[in-house]
Parts: sequence; structure tokens; C-alpha cells
Amino acid sequence: MWISVDVRSHTPMYQQIIDAIKEQIARGYVKPGDRLLTVRELATSLSLNHNTVAKAYQELEREHVIELVRGRGTFVSAPSDIPDINNRKRDLKEALKKWLVDAHHLRIPDNEILSMFQELFTEFHDKPGGEQ
Repeated sequence: MWISVDVRSHTPMYQQIIDAIKEQIARGYVKPGDRLLTVRELATSLSLNHNTVAKAYQELEREHVIELVRGRGTFVSAPSDIPDINNRKRDLKEALKKWLVDAHHLRIPDNEILSMFQELFTEFHDKPGGEQ
């Protein structure tokens, strides 16, 4: 698993870690049961404060994305029922709405918006190593 953070980004570093780990899992680069770096290991590799990584891992654990097993390490959780699914779907819908509003104000035509979404959707669902 490869993670990087952009110190110039407006997105907090802990959120960048959360987003990167979720993307790695969603793309299939890491799978349920895979061991992740410990908080200390990841903090060292990214040259970040231990607390920044710990905050990201706590949020990922709260969302049931990862499991922290004392004395063994940090692991990707097995898929299970998603807690609070309706609220999370509502939040996702609001994020998509914001994206559409931004596109409108940039005067991006509807067909280009759909094309952008399709391109990202296809790219996202490409399997690691070019597998289909």
C-alpha cells in the first residue's frame, strides 16, 4: 500500500490518509485481512506527527474500515453491514450535489460532466495490474 500526503493541500493531513486508505481498499490494492502499517510506522514513513495518523486510524476504525488488534497490528476489516448506511448515503448524495453545483458554475456542459464521471468510474473500476 502506498500513501502520500500533500502538505500544501487544504484537506487536513489526517483526512488525506483516510481518503488514501479507503481508495486503496476500494480499488482492491489491499484486501480484507491485509495488515497495514502501524500508526508509528506510517507516521515515520510520511514524516508526520504520530497523533495525525492516530486520528486517521481512529476514524477508519469508527467507520469499520480497519481493525486495530493490540499486539498484532492494524488490519483491513472484512466487509460487514455498514453502520448508519442511510446517513452515509445522504452525505454522499450531498457531496455529489456539491460537485454538480461546482460544475454548473464552471459552465461545464451536462454531456461533459457525464463523460467525466464515466471516465472516473471506468478508471476506478479497472482492476490492479490491468485485470478486468
